[in-house]
Order: sequence, then structure tokens, then C-alpha cells
Amino acid sequence: MAGSLPNILKRFAARSLSKPQLGGSLYNYGLRFSTMAPNDPDTHDDFKPTNKLENSSTSLKDVVEQDVKDNPIMIYMKGVPEFPQCGFSSLAVKVLQQYDVPFSARNILEDAELKSAVKGFSNWPTFPQIFIKGEFVGGSDIILNMHQNGELKDLLKDVTSKK
Repeated sequence: MAGSLPNILKRFAARSLSKPQLGGSLYNYGLRFSTMAPNDPDTHDDFKPTNKLENSSTSLKDVVEQDVKDNPIMIYMKGVPEFPQCGFSSLAVKVLQQYDVPFSARNILEDAELKSAVKGFSNWPTFPQIFIKGEFVGGSDIILNMHQNGELKDLLKDVTSKK
């Protein structure tokens, strides 16, 4: 029988191992999640993507400057802290989490222009990029090295704990 439970489970298992497709889709446990809003004329305006900077005088450089100024620890990374999308971003998040300090993050994969603005701001070509107390510190390798030699603990000692 084509629709029997064992056959359905085999097809589901085969799909769950499939690789993500290009075009803004993510496969997780065989389920497809879209990271792009559909360009459907029937979609209500409230659900269409918007560019909040488009109608303002704020530039992405201004956004980066404000992020770094307003957040004691700011990380520009691939993905988000709850779901990093590269090993280096994951490492940086894990190191920062060891100190139980609040940090803010932006996903540079969502906006190529933001990615360029951050690179221009720091004059550093790779991600993640970590800023502490308004200063560019570096990437995951630098944070890890600072963690291992005790410098990071000293740098973060007066950053208010999450608790």
C-alpha cells in the first residue's frame, strides 16, 4: 500500500535529510521555513516587508553608530544568538554567554547593505564583529583568546549582569 505508515515515514525521513534550497528557505526536521516574504499582490500591506529607513533621514551608518553607542556589548553576526548560522558566530555567542552579561545582536545575513555598513564602520572584513563599550574588539578568535587569558573578564567586569 503506497500510503502505509512505513512508506510515509520513509519519505519523511528522506525529506528531513535534504539540503536547504537557495531562495530564502530553511529546512529543519523536514519542515520548510521561508525567510522571505512572498511578493504576492493579495498579501495585505501589514504583512509585506518594509524598509523603515527608506522614508527617514537615518542611514545604516547611523544605525551601526547608535547600536554601538547604546549597547555595552554589540555583536554583528551571521544569524541570531539563539540560532547562529556559522561556527564563528556560534563561538562568539558561547564565549559571551559565559559571562552572563546582556548583549545585543544584529543578523547581517538579513541585509547586505547593513553588512557593508558594519564593515565600513569597523574597517574589518569578517564576521562576527564584537563591540564592547563602544569600541571594536574583533571577531570570535580575538574574543576567545581574551577569554582564555583573562582580558575579557576584566573588560566585562563593570557590564551589568542580566540577573
